[in-house]
Amino acid sequence: MQLEPGEALRLLGTVGMGRVIFSQHALPAARPVNHIVDGEDIVVRLEDGGALAALAAPHDAPGTVVAYEADTIDPGTRLGWSVVVTGYASLVPDSDDRRCYADLLRPWVEGPASRALRIRPRLVTGFRLDVEQPSPTDP
Repeated sequence: MQLEPGEALRLLGTVGMGRVIFSQHALPAARPVNHIVDGEDIVVRLEDGGALAALAAPHDAPGTVVAYEADTIDPGTRLGWSVVVTGYASLVPDSDDRRCYADLLRPWVEGPASRALRIRPRLVTGFRLDVEQPSPTDP
């Protein structure tokens, strides 16, 4: 079942982890990150020197096109949901916002100073797996 964009963003806000999909050396790449949903925007933490640091477009630029995906699917029942957000990613310029996000987005490993990346959605899609699907081994 397809999800409306508002419901998809609401579900995204119920989990704390997802994957940023971006281009690295002209090839698709994905990295797991923790996130928060702030209004309709997705905010993730960037570690200086990490693979995602290259996505840090200046705040006055339109941003770098990325996708963000998160899901919750029970492997036993095969029930759950998946959401993909495609949009523009740019650094969070405001120092007060960065401090707030730093408190909310705890790093997995302590390291150098970090920044926050805001993804502004242009396309929000999602679906809910709400009916048990037959197993590939079922007749």
